[in-house]
Amino acid sequence: MGKLQSKINCSTSKYRPDNYVEEDRPAQAVQPYTSAHTGAVTSVAALTSDLCVSGGKDKTVVVYNWRSGAVLRRFVGHQHEVTKVACAFESNSFFSASRDKTVMMWELHRNSGPSQHFPGHDLVVTGLAVSPDSLQLCTGSRDNTMCKWDIETGECLRRAAISRNLVTHLCWVPAEPYVIQTSEDKTIRIWDSRELQVAHRFPVKQYIQTYCDVSQDGRYCISSSNGFGGEGCEATLWDLRQTRSRVREFKGHFQTTASCVFLPKGLGLTPVIATSSHDCMVKVWNQDSGACLVTLCLDGSGPLASLAVCDSSTLLCASFNSGIHLLRINSIKGLELQEVATF
Repeated sequence: MGKLQSKINCSTSKYRPDNYVEEDRPAQAVQPYTSAHTGAVTSVAALTSDLCVSGGKDKTVVVYNWRSGAVLRRFVGHQHEVTKVACAFESNSFFSASRDKTVMMWELHRNSGPSQHFPGHDLVVTGLAVSPDSLQLCTGSRDNTMCKWDIETGECLRRAAISRNLVTHLCWVPAEPYVIQTSEDKTIRIWDSRELQVAHRFPVKQYIQTYCDVSQDGRYCISSSNGFGGEGCEATLWDLRQTRSRVREFKGHFQTTASCVFLPKGLGLTPVIATSSHDCMVKVWNQDSGACLVTLCLDGSGPLASLAVCDSSTLLCASFNSGIHLLRINSIKGLELQEVATF
C-alpha cells in the first residue's frame, strides 16, 4: 500500500503485453492540435459540449476547445502537479486537486486566479466530486480523510477519517446524496454526503481500486483495479440498487486499469462502458455480457490516466506521454473506435 500515487515510469515498452498483436486496420490521419500541457496529463473532464478541462504535471489547469483544437484558458495557481479535475457539465465553474494538498475552484470567465480555495487535507488530494446541484464538493486524500465543503463559502462542513482509506477517486451519484469512493485499501464505499458517513461497503477486491463512475440512471457503478501482467487490471460492475452486489468483471487489460466510464446510450441499444489502462489501450465493453467489443492501442502514449465522455460519439483520453487523445466512436458498421487528434 501507499505506492499507487507515486511517480510512474513512463517507458512505453513496460505497458505493452509481450503477446500483444495489433489488429490490421487502415491507417488513420491523426491531427496534431496545439498541446494543452507540457508533460503528463493526469485528469480530464467534459465541461460543455465543446470544452474540456484538464490538469497535468505542469501544475496548470487548462480549458480546451476540442472541436477547434485551441486552448481557451490556462489557469496557474497550484504549487505542485494537478492530480484531479472535476466539474458539473455545462457549468462555468470547475475544480482542481493537487499534490500541494489543496483544492481550487476556477471560473471560466474570471480573469484573475482561483475563485475559491479549499485547504484542509494533510496529504495529496486524490478525489473530487461535485454535487448534482453544484452547491457542495466532496474531496478525498491520501491522508485517509473525506471532506464535504460549501462551494460558495469554502467552509468545510464535515470531515471523516478511516484508517488506511487512501482515497483514489470519488464520483457523485446523479440526483442522490451519495458519493462513491475507491481506495488503496481495495474497498469501494458508498458515502451518505448528508452526514458524511459510510452507508455501504462492497466486498473487498483483491487489488487496489483506482477509479469509479456511476451510470446516468444511478443504477450501477463501475470500478477499476490496478495490477500487472494481466493479474488484476479488471473493471467491475456493481449494482447500486437494493442488492448492492457485484454484477460482473471486465478482464482483458494487461496493466493497471486507470479509468472506467459509462458511455451514452445513444451508441445503440446495448449499454457499453470504456476503460483505459497503463498498457496504452482503450477498450469498449458490452455492459450486459462483459464482452470486449473493440480495442484501440495508442502506441507510445504511456499510461492512459483518465477518460472523459464529451458526447455520444466523442471520448477524450489523457495520457502521460502524448497529451490528450480525441477518440471517435462509430456504431454505424459495428462498433469502431478511432483516434482523430491529439492535444
